[in-house]
Amino acid sequence: MLVALPAAGASLPSQQARADQLAQQIVAQGAAVQRAVVQQDAAQARLTSLDGQLAATGARLLRDRRADTRAARTLRRLVVQAYMTGIGSASLPTIFDAGNDAAVLAREYSGVAAGGLQQAISAFRAAEQRTEITVAALRSQRAQASAALARLTAARQSAQASLAQDVVLLAQAKGDIAALQAAAAEQARQASAQEAALAQEEAAQAARQKPLLQAPQPTPQPTTPQPTTPQPTTPQPAVLPVAQAAPQPTPQPAVQTQTIPTAAVRPGPGGYVDPLRAIAGLSPERIDQGVDYSGYGPIYPIGDGVVLNTVNTGWPGGTFITYRLTDGPAAGLVVYAAEDIQPSVQVGEQVSPTTVLGTMYEGPDGIETGWADSTGNGATMAYVAGQFTGANATAYGANFSQLLAALGAPPGVPNGTPAGSLPSNWPTW
Repeated sequence: MLVALPAAGASLPSQQARADQLAQQIVAQGAAVQRAVVQQDAAQARLTSLDGQLAATGARLLRDRRADTRAARTLRRLVVQAYMTGIGSASLPTIFDAGNDAAVLAREYSGVAAGGLQQAISAFRAAEQRTEITVAALRSQRAQASAALARLTAARQSAQASLAQDVVLLAQAKGDIAALQAAAAEQARQASAQEAALAQEEAAQAARQKPLLQAPQPTPQPTTPQPTTPQPTTPQPAVLPVAQAAPQPTPQPAVQTQTIPTAAVRPGPGGYVDPLRAIAGLSPERIDQGVDYSGYGPIYPIGDGVVLNTVNTGWPGGTFITYRLTDGPAAGLVVYAAEDIQPSVQVGEQVSPTTVLGTMYEGPDGIETGWADSTGNGATMAYVAGQFTGANATAYGANFSQLLAALGAPPGVPNGTPAGSLPSNWPTW
């Protein structure tokens, strides 16, 4: 058996140490990605708030300018009217008491009636200028918030890229470890086979070289007794048999090297398969909106489907992969796999039980998988149905845990009595 070995000089302890170091880096990078997502969300919220303030202040400035135009036009008409009719400033209060629209506007600038026309206009201009200053300040703050958001977005993308690279390196390191283990097993098998062959050859050679203990003697002939006194007959040595060759050892079958099998697809209820069958170190955790797990490795769909989404910054790690099932008893329902996963698919892609949705890495949060709402954009069925309050088990999470158990995966850890219930037509397992 040929075994692909790692780079020259690599040893099993060094590769295991390298894998441990990469796993620690992945945990730290997963936490960095999560912090970047939180900071990016905060910057986006700040930018949205500033946009709202700018819109409101701009609208107020526009209203003020329109009011300024109307007021100036009304004041000019009142002055002309006073000049044409000969009404003095002492009589202006009478005009301001009139019930027409012009009088209503004029009363807003009652200082004119006392001869303060210029003062009223100056006060209005000052208010307008303050509004313009506010708009300028908001625009400056928005520019700063936009630049900060761009930096945070770049930082998040860089952290995700580093995380993806280390996930690939960790997979390579684990592959190197498997290759070294396989090579060691193959060397042990060959050494055992050589030792067995050598022992067999030595036994055969010893049997060929071993001499006879004694050659066979002819059978003595009987003698006729003589009348004289019989003489004692010298005893003849016993004839010894030919030495037998040593028994040959039975050849033992060669030790077969165990290889790590690929993720087998074993259909379960409804033709679905275990999506977590290739996760190394898989450990079930609590049941809540879905089911939480820790471990690392590829995640597959439970059946045929179409990818709806891969990202949602509201989830730890920013990953929220969803696909709508197109076969089996749950056809039309949407499944999600979220959190510490590096996506491998794109929106709109057709997937099957052998398609890798993404690679789970050893991040700070693990993964969560379960039933998503029909949009597949980031909400779960448990949340939409009002079953989830932050950490409790839900009917939808318990149902998905039962499905995973039926497919051969370990079920989630019970987390109290599940809240809520399922629709009457929801599939059960």
